[in-house]
Amino acid sequence: MLSLNELWFLLVGVLFVGFFFLEGFDFGVGMSTKFLARTDGEKRVLINSIGPFWDANEVWLLTAGGAMFAAFPNWYATLFSGYYTPFVVLLLALIGRGVAFEFRGKKETERWKKSWDWAIFLGSLLPPFLFGVVFAGLIQGLPIDGQMEMKAGLFDMVNVYTLLGGVTVTVLCLVHGLMFTTLRTIGSLQERARKQAKMLLVPLAVLFVAFGAMTYFKTDVFEVRGGILTAVAVVGVIVYVLAGYFMAKKRDGWAFGMTGGVIILSIASVFIGLFPRVMISSIDKAFDLTIHNAASGQYSLKVMTIVALTLLPFVLGYQIWSYFVFHKRLHEKEHLEY
Repeated sequence: MLSLNELWFLLVGVLFVGFFFLEGFDFGVGMSTKFLARTDGEKRVLINSIGPFWDANEVWLLTAGGAMFAAFPNWYATLFSGYYTPFVVLLLALIGRGVAFEFRGKKETERWKKSWDWAIFLGSLLPPFLFGVVFAGLIQGLPIDGQMEMKAGLFDMVNVYTLLGGVTVTVLCLVHGLMFTTLRTIGSLQERARKQAKMLLVPLAVLFVAFGAMTYFKTDVFEVRGGILTAVAVVGVIVYVLAGYFMAKKRDGWAFGMTGGVIILSIASVFIGLFPRVMISSIDKAFDLTIHNAASGQYSLKVMTIVALTLLPFVLGYQIWSYFVFHKRLHEKEHLEY
């Protein structure tokens, strides 16, 4: 039976997985507005396709951060203080992106729209890249001392391995977003989205292989969780191949499910590799943050569990309902601006 510490680590992992699955296609669609859309009408279609969903999808990130703060305060404090600058940039990117969605359609001048188009593009590009850098850093290990303080320099956080992680996550979200576009649009826009997704499959596979190889040789996660990570990798390869197969057959719903499956397996593997640690110290393994030394007291975890189990069904029910209501495909004749 799971302990409360294990349960909350699992819940934090599930929240991040849900965030990347849902917000991942938002990020992908936002990035694609810069090169996939050929007309202003097509840009509107892309923005409208995620208009009813993006803000609810970001709730998963807020909830994940809140769960970390309440269940694992030492993890939250060490991570957010150590990565203070990247997280500020990430937050500003998300704010700019959200404002752009709301303000882009308020004026019909070209300069106005182009400015907000750049905010949407950068606000969709930077978050997955920065998250990839941070997650790769968690796997690689960071200079954390005995007082649970992270004293990382620039090259502890930004190096070949973490940059590769950032690029991999970014391209994965882009492919996922392109497949979401095939589900929400019709005509030439849909065809171009499918074509570009298929073109990115090989480069993305190369990134995955390179990142997996560096993870094997540069980190200890395969020593700690080698068996289960190998099984996840095998399943991931199968799901990835199926994604390409369904794209070729133009079975877009299945292809979107497969790219989502790759995201789920990728993010889940991060937490599997860390467990029972939450942050790895590159100074000394004795300084690792774990689900035990980084956690709140048992009473706090118990109260939080009761509250979470009470509210979670309502949150999930609302989100499922919103996807059902806004499920139809869009086209250029629909000028509603979200």
